[in-house]
Amino acid sequence: MTENRIVYLTHAPVELYKVLKFENLASSGGEAKHMIADGLVRVNGRVETRKRKKIFSGDVIEIDDIRLDVCLGV
Repeated sequence: MTENRIVYLTHAPVELYKVLKFENLASSGGEAKHMIADGLVRVNGRVETRKRKKIFSGDVIEIDDIRLDVCLGV
């Protein structure tokens, strides 16, 4: 079963590894970068291996059974 979360950004863009870290999907930025480099993260349905990929409002990040819908919030 997939867990859906909404991620509210205070500004955009944000680098992918930072989103994983702040959402507690990785314990550190280094761990987040390894997860991305290992091809474990999808952005908008595609495997993403760029650690510093810019994430914008409307993007969808998937890792394991977790889906993050990114929105620009306050």
